[in-house]
Amino acid sequence: MLSDTKLRALKPKEKAYHIADEKGLYVQVSTVGTPLFRFKYRFDGKEKLLSFGQYPDISLSQARELRDNARKTIAQGVLPNRTEKSH
Repeated sequence: MLSDTKLRALKPKEKAYHIADEKGLYVQVSTVGTPLFRFKYRFDGKEKLLSFGQYPDISLSQARELRDNARKTIAQGVLPNRTEKSH
């Protein structure tokens, strides 16, 4: 599981890599060392990805909240990146 200490200690590598948190959330670290929060999920039998933003612009707690909200949306049968317009 990720922590702020682990996120601050991430270093770039020759190839991009990712470190898992939980429930589909992970951080992808680019070759220049930029950590990006991503969420992997399945919808209609297909694997999908959402990007939540870069650390520290998005905190770990914010990323987890975004993941939880996306999971609730998926449970309702709606793609989490789709915006429903109100009338």
